[in-house]
Amino acid sequence: QTVQVRPHAVAAVLRNITFTKERYDSFIDLQEKLHQNICRKRALVAIGTHDLDTMSGPFTFTAKAPSKIKFKPLNQTQEYTASQIMDLYRTDSHLRHYLHLIENKPLYPVIYDSNGVVLSMPPIINGDHTKINLNTRNVFVECTGTDITKAKIVLDIIVTMFSEYCEKPFSVEAVEVVYPNGKTHIYPELAYRKEKVKPEVINKKIGISETPSSLAKLLTRMCLKSHVIGNGNNIEIEIPPTRADIIHACDIIEDAAIAYGYNNIQMTVPKTYTIANQLPLNKLTELLRLDLAAAGFTEALTFALCSQEDIADKLGMDISATKAVHIANPKTAEFQVARTTLLPGLLKTIAANRKMPLPLKLFEISDIVVKDP
Repeated sequence: QTVQVRPHAVAAVLRNITFTKERYDSFIDLQEKLHQNICRKRALVAIGTHDLDTMSGPFTFTAKAPSKIKFKPLNQTQEYTASQIMDLYRTDSHLRHYLHLIENKPLYPVIYDSNGVVLSMPPIINGDHTKINLNTRNVFVECTGTDITKAKIVLDIIVTMFSEYCEKPFSVEAVEVVYPNGKTHIYPELAYRKEKVKPEVINKKIGISETPSSLAKLLTRMCLKSHVIGNGNNIEIEIPPTRADIIHACDIIEDAAIAYGYNNIQMTVPKTYTIANQLPLNKLTELLRLDLAAAGFTEALTFALCSQEDIADKLGMDISATKAVHIANPKTAEFQVARTTLLPGLLKTIAANRKMPLPLKLFEISDIVVKDP
C-alpha cells in the first residue's frame, strides 16, 4: 500500500543511550538539518525517532485511508483522524510546509507497533505515545521515503553521530526489514567502500607536487583512511559511512586540497591562453556608471521586456512605427516585447518611488533591442 506514497523504510536502534540537555537538543537539531538538506524538506526522506520502551515490535509500515488513521499527534492532548490532523496543522508555521507531500493521496503512510499504537504518520508528525525525552534510554530510529539511497545515508549519519553516547560507545542494534515479497534486509548498512586515485592526478588537479605517502597522510587527516599501493602509482582510499559526500574521485581530490591548505598552493599562470582585456564598450559604460554615481545619481536595473503600451501608446507612438521585437508566446501582458528605449523602465521606477523624498536622480545604462533596418 505504501508504494504510491513512500515506498521505502529503514530503521535502527540506539541502546542504552544517555541524553543530556545539550545532546538532546543536538539530536533534534540534527534531524531538522537533515530534513532541510539531504531530505529535501522531507520530500525524499522523513525521520522519526521513538522511545523503544513505550512500544513493542514488530512494527508495520503501511498505508491507509485518512479516515481510518487515528492517534494523538506529538504534544497534543487528544486523538485526531489523519484528515483532522491535516486541518490542524494547516496553519502551523512549521508543519504546514509538508502537508502537500501526502494531502492529495488516497492513502496516507503510517507506522504501527504490534499493539496497534501509531508511531508516526510520515512525513508529517510522530505520535505522542512514543515521544523521546531526556530520560529515554533506547531510541528507535526510522526513516521512510521515496529515495532508498538517501534514506540509508540519513540513517547512517544519525546512528554514527549519536551511537557515541550509548553505554557501549559506537554500538548500533540492527533492524531487519521484511518486504511484502518476503525479501529481508538488515539496516543500517554502515557500508565502507574503497576507491583508487593516482597521486599524479591529485597533484595535477590541485597544482602541487606531493609524494604519494604525503597525499595519503593528507587524506587520512580528512577521515579518509588511505595508503599507497603497488609501486606508489595508486592511493587506495577507504570511504566510511560518515562521508556520504564522497561520490567521485574529484571529491577525494578536493579533500586533499583542503588538507593541504588552499593558501599553501602556489599561484601559477595557466598554460592555456586566458589573458584578456575588458571590451571597449563595457569599459566605457563602467566608467559612465562610476561618474554618474559619483554625481549623486542612483542606477536603476529594470526588465528588458515590457508591454506594447509601454513603448508605444504611453510614449505617444504607434507600435507599428517601432522596431520592437515581439515575444511569440508572452506569459504576461507586462512582457510582450523587448524594450526599444530605457524610458519606460525609468518612468515605472519613478512611479513606484513617488513617496520617496525629492529629487529622484536615476539613471540606467543597459541594452535595448531593435530589429535590423
